[in-house]
Amino acid sequence: MSKTYEYSDNTQLSPHFNISEFRCKCGKEHETLNSPELIEKLEKLFTALNCSKIIVTSGYRCEHHDKNVGGSGTGQHTLGNAADICCYGQDGQPISSKVVCCKAQDIGFRGIANITAAYIYTHVDVRPNGKWYGDEVHGNNTVTDDFYKYFGGEDMKGIDVSVHNGNIDWNKVKADGIEFAILRAGFGRLEKQKDEKFEQNYAGAKAAGIPVGAYWYSYAMDEDEARLEADVFLKVIKGKQFEMPVYFDLEEKKQFDLGKEKVSVIMRAFLEKVEKAGYFVGLYGSASSLTTHTADDIKSHYTIWLAHWVDKTNYSGAYGIWQNSEKGKVDGISGNVDLDICYKDFPTIIKGKGLNGWGKAANPTPVLDPEPTTDTTAAVTVTIGKDTYRGTLTKV
Repeated sequence: MSKTYEYSDNTQLSPHFNISEFRCKCGKEHETLNSPELIEKLEKLFTALNCSKIIVTSGYRCEHHDKNVGGSGTGQHTLGNAADICCYGQDGQPISSKVVCCKAQDIGFRGIANITAAYIYTHVDVRPNGKWYGDEVHGNNTVTDDFYKYFGGEDMKGIDVSVHNGNIDWNKVKADGIEFAILRAGFGRLEKQKDEKFEQNYAGAKAAGIPVGAYWYSYAMDEDEARLEADVFLKVIKGKQFEMPVYFDLEEKKQFDLGKEKVSVIMRAFLEKVEKAGYFVGLYGSASSLTTHTADDIKSHYTIWLAHWVDKTNYSGAYGIWQNSEKGKVDGISGNVDLDICYKDFPTIIKGKGLNGWGKAANPTPVLDPEPTTDTTAAVTVTIGKDTYRGTLTKV
């Protein structure tokens, strides 16, 4: 529980932190809240990183100041549980936020996030419940359950392909440094519209050890047609396992001519149906369409695959994958191919949730004891995942 300190208080809380460092920066002289657990963990972080100093750029915030800097007015800063910090090494240079996030995870901070694209400022907190591991460069959502994996796999190089890319040598693709692939599964609302290379691409990528996702190209003009497209998409991908999300791709001009509200209805219909079927589903869209034709609730609930073919995107919303080129060159693929960058540890998230075919209790294996107890009963052992169940079945 946080303690309360008067504005004029200069108590030395620990060897390296004074309460004055945590005062609210609203400009008014009011009390400061500060959690002893926060200070304890900051000292551990100081030691673990062998810091020369840790600068607290934001500690306690009153409700008014928290809202002024983009907070909710009720977050961890307002409770005295959080600090935004910049850690310096013995060489006097800032320590990368990527390193700080990993060490903060080891120490047990429950809220951790990189704050800026410079990767030198880090948010840490000791929230009483739950966990938030974020990267605010890409929005305010949790991005991973392990920063070592997240930053180790950051800027993962990927591609997205379809029948238009022809026959692909996936072993050469893998050797060229490609770490994931999003495969077009098909388009429209008929099963015969499955992408002609989908099965071949899925088998080839899997055999090469490349994590895969899938997408469905839409022509739906209303929510009923979108649900029909979702139905056929689910049939096409049934029985397969995807380490990456599966996506809804809506980009036809005639669809956008319907306006933002109707387009968003179409998106929700498809996304909700696929999500309810047990998939980690997202939306593919251009920076323009995401801004002008996509409702905020969709962008906040579903992961975004951003299409913006520039060196540096100015899209301000959150996204997990960025398609940054349509003219990439990859060994094993003839001609140009779309290039993508992934910022989230999707395989860990998806497998951990048991989605996209990675069910936690998949493929139960029944094993019958060789000798029935009577002519009308049988002793049965069933293994589901790591759990084993035994009992007696009665013939009916």
